[in-house]
Amino acid sequence: MTHGFDRDYWERHWQQGRAGGPGSLGGNPPNPYLARETGGLAPGTALDAGCGSGAEAIWLASRGWHVTAADISPRALAHAAERAATSGAPERLRWVEADLAVWRPDAPFDLVMTHYAHPAMPQLEFYDRIAGWVAPGGTLLIVGHLHTPGSTGHGRRPPAEASATSAAVTARMDAGEWEIVTAEEHLRTLTGHGGRTVPLHDVVVRATRRR
Repeated sequence: MTHGFDRDYWERHWQQGRAGGPGSLGGNPPNPYLARETGGLAPGTALDAGCGSGAEAIWLASRGWHVTAADISPRALAHAAERAATSGAPERLRWVEADLAVWRPDAPFDLVMTHYAHPAMPQLEFYDRIAGWVAPGGTLLIVGHLHTPGSTGHGRRPPAEASATSAAVTARMDAGEWEIVTAEEHLRTLTGHGGRTVPLHDVVVRATRRR
């Protein structure tokens, strides 16, 4: 059975996530690509598109960035704000409940990032959409899932349009407008419920918008 990614789906997902495990509300660390891909950037304004429980947004704010963190799930945002209260930098975080398929920011950002976000629209169209919110000279960071045949992302079979290769992402980026810095795919594992090993096939793309 396939599933969509509307508000009700994500509210159920984050409610179940209270139990812990990968993608849960239990305090997971930020994904390992964030520090590598943003460590050399000067802090400025950032958008975390589909922030979930806030690990990446909080990490970035603790390093001097002013972060707008947007997600469709009120449950996830409430928990993220709780976590941020003890992060040492809650004043640099703004939490926004938003459907990213229709919402748009008031101004561009120095960094637009998304980590495993699945909105209720095709994945590549979502990446196109958020790329338009990067300021000239700014950075786009995409960390996504590459679903393989038979995979069951979020407990059930994800729709085909929820997956994208690094080549498919970069092929949509105009070379006159973007400099591709990173375009990689990695296989790593996390420990899930009951010690079960969970494989993740990650897609990582970082690009700089030309001035």
